[in-house]
Amino acid sequence: MKYKFLDNVNTPDDVKRIDEKDIPALCCEIREFLIENAERRGGHLASNLGVTELSVALHRVFDSPKDHIIFDVGHQSYVHKIITGRRSEFSSLRKTGGLSGFTSIRESEHDPFGAGHSSTSISAALGFAEADKLRGSDAFSVAVIGDGAYTGGMAHEALNNCTPDLKLIIVLNENGMSISLNKGRFASYLTGVRASKGYQGLKSNTKTMLSHLPLLGKPIANCLNFIKNKFKNLFLSPNYFEDLGLYYVGPVDGNDYKKVERALKKAKQMGKCTVVHLKTVKGKGYLPAEQSPDGFHSIAKEKNEENTFHSVFAAELSDMAKEDKGIVAVTAAMGIGTGLEAFGKVHKERYYDVGIAEEHALTFSAGLAASGLKPYAAIYSTFLQRGYDNIIHDICLQDFSVKIIIDRASLSVGDGATHHGIFDVAFLSHIPNIKIYAPITYGSLRAALHEVNSEESPVAIRYPNASENPRVVSAFYKDGDFDRFGVRASFDATSRVKTVIITYGSIVDRVLVARDLLKEKGVEVGIVLLERLKPYGALVEKLRSYIQGRDILFVEEGIKAGGAGMLLRDALTEHSERCFNSYQILAIDDNFAAPSEPCELYSKLGLSPEAIAEKILNI
Repeated sequence: MKYKFLDNVNTPDDVKRIDEKDIPALCCEIREFLIENAERRGGHLASNLGVTELSVALHRVFDSPKDHIIFDVGHQSYVHKIITGRRSEFSSLRKTGGLSGFTSIRESEHDPFGAGHSSTSISAALGFAEADKLRGSDAFSVAVIGDGAYTGGMAHEALNNCTPDLKLIIVLNENGMSISLNKGRFASYLTGVRASKGYQGLKSNTKTMLSHLPLLGKPIANCLNFIKNKFKNLFLSPNYFEDLGLYYVGPVDGNDYKKVERALKKAKQMGKCTVVHLKTVKGKGYLPAEQSPDGFHSIAKEKNEENTFHSVFAAELSDMAKEDKGIVAVTAAMGIGTGLEAFGKVHKERYYDVGIAEEHALTFSAGLAASGLKPYAAIYSTFLQRGYDNIIHDICLQDFSVKIIIDRASLSVGDGATHHGIFDVAFLSHIPNIKIYAPITYGSLRAALHEVNSEESPVAIRYPNASENPRVVSAFYKDGDFDRFGVRASFDATSRVKTVIITYGSIVDRVLVARDLLKEKGVEVGIVLLERLKPYGALVEKLRSYIQGRDILFVEEGIKAGGAGMLLRDALTEHSERCFNSYQILAIDDNFAAPSEPCELYSKLGLSPEAIAEKILNI
């Protein structure tokens, strides 16, 4: 498709050259481009449609890359990418080694800080602003943060360190949504915050005028400032940002281009730390996305089937909660993503969405457990990293029975390195008293949930963002006995199989394909599926008959260092005489699984069926 204005935009300077009266037309073309590409290739749509005018205005008012524009999370940076010369690369969007779905410092000089997780932008922009101040630079740092990310505590830790003298501008984009509706008091507060009437003009103009009067000018200005604050607190609602000593502009209609540019120019002219508060419509300009912004937050190229592990988890937990009144569910702004929103519709009083606050979610769950309840805290594997101290200090050290439900526990091909769920087994395995389950069938997931409900110590249950694979069920659960889960084998322990592959999680499907490839070459291998991992010592007796005198290849869709493969090998060596012939590990070895060139991710990591088969042939 040809575009009258967009075809001529490859740099921020190109946007500056467009006549202001033509900017609305450019924004319409950008939206057309976004919709066309998202429908064809997938990606975050609604959030980018909502910030189109803002993104264009940012590049007309500021001078990137001299000025540092930092998007929180980064999923709403598509328009920014288009303006900064990456439009031709959108065919590779969210493909391994292609254009990232988030900001990336490896991708462009216009991405000064990478993202993927929430609530980091103000901290990062503050770092840039302080560095520029030390160097004597006149560059601006701009943090673009949504009201969803604003619910994260880290954003407020950063605000606590912002001082008025910095060339730092915080653009607060309020659309009432993160992925689903925002929850919590901060989100509620934003809907009512306003600048004090005449605040900016009075404060700026009066201070400037009085400061130039000889002798009495500054004392009078200080006195008036004191009186103004007293009257403001008496007659107007207090403004959190103003009370922090920051300038505040807003709220402004964030989808009205002229108003947005005017607000940004005003903030820039002040040359001080300023909060620009915008109100936008998520999905703006595309009616289906406006009506269902959560449904169009991220469009998948291929939709998952109706049932996934998280939907089965939520349905089973909801049924369990009908009988067990102690069960409560906690999520950190991922009610839809973890399936728990469905739980909340049935058990409204026992469902807690704490906003984007994983640390709080975990310690809050510890408090619930300490009070005798049975909390199930569902968090994506990649976001669980943010609460590591809370798991150790608040849950495990005190031995509270919090059930940590780990969603998206596998590689994330579309979202990339920031969203890979490959570290949780390694970082949880080092904690003494936590048990780790890895069910990979719906039946074993249900069985695990019922088993851990009476558990009195910390538990983690991990599963991928996927549907159950019938091939896995038929290979390991022909008897249909899902209650007897933990260690399952695809072969008889008394058979003459010389090589055994031990694995867990969603990679088992690729292992099954590798087995078939080897069978075509006349090589027989057995497969052992682990659906319980920790304690590793408990696996030894169950594994002994399957590995006795055999060569072992442990295949893991996780980080190798400190992973299940290493720890199981140590347990086998420590708790029994050496019962295997040889033991090798195939896992993600000392890298972030972030290729810089287009490729098939599993092949690149040596975890494709072909790579697994080749490894067996070379043992």
